[in-house]
Amino acid sequence: MHKTSSVNAFRKCTALAIAALALVGCETADKLSKIGQEPALTAIQDPRTQPGYRPVQMPMPVKEIERYNANSLWRTGNRAFFRDQRARRIGDIVTVNVTISDKAAFENTSRSSRSDNKSSGAGGALGAAIDKIALPSSASADALASINSSDTFQGSGSIDRTESLKTTVAAVVTQVLPNSNLVIEGRQEVRVNHEVRELIVGGVVRPQDIASDNTIESTKIAEARIGYGGRGQITVAQQPRYGSQALDILLPF
Repeated sequence: MHKTSSVNAFRKCTALAIAALALVGCETADKLSKIGQEPALTAIQDPRTQPGYRPVQMPMPVKEIERYNANSLWRTGNRAFFRDQRARRIGDIVTVNVTISDKAAFENTSRSSRSDNKSSGAGGALGAAIDKIALPSSASADALASINSSDTFQGSGSIDRTESLKTTVAAVVTQVLPNSNLVIEGRQEVRVNHEVRELIVGGVVRPQDIASDNTIESTKIAEARIGYGGRGQITVAQQPRYGSQALDILLPF
């Protein structure tokens, strides 16, 4: 039974290794075919058709019954007298001013020390009997057992991080929630010297937080998701090789 399970485990490991090698081989061949070419830009697509997209669901207030006033100049549900050009419907575009200025500094130190000493023996008639019957001549029942232990631990860590990002990106309204809040999502790609820089922004905004010039600050986006990164030759050079990453995951030390 044990031999069969070992054979099955070996077969599974072999299959995983072959699949990993095949995947690496396909990816390597794809990279070799693109030597000297610029990274391709992603085609413009509907964000709602992307893998992983899910409509946002948030707690909503109880819907109020609308009241219509006869001969009134006000439109029901409007917050202003005149209609403006700010984003308010699905497909409208709003400009997001992304401003991130983050600084954090942490320092922690911990120490622990423990020592323990235990001993046991037998004296009197019992000790004499044990000495005579069970113990060699060089041993004594007065000190049958002695246990000493010592443990010392010291650890320290520090974090000093400063991040700053300031840019602008246009986002599309992908959903209007029942309480009139807008779900927005925007993506920007810029290619310079064989390197593509990507900026992704998304979240929920209030219509009244959108300024008259149809812009909104990133600090006013609820459930904000902001990502800034890149892909290309520089990004690849800054990453450890696949073998090093695999060893970092597999090795326990």
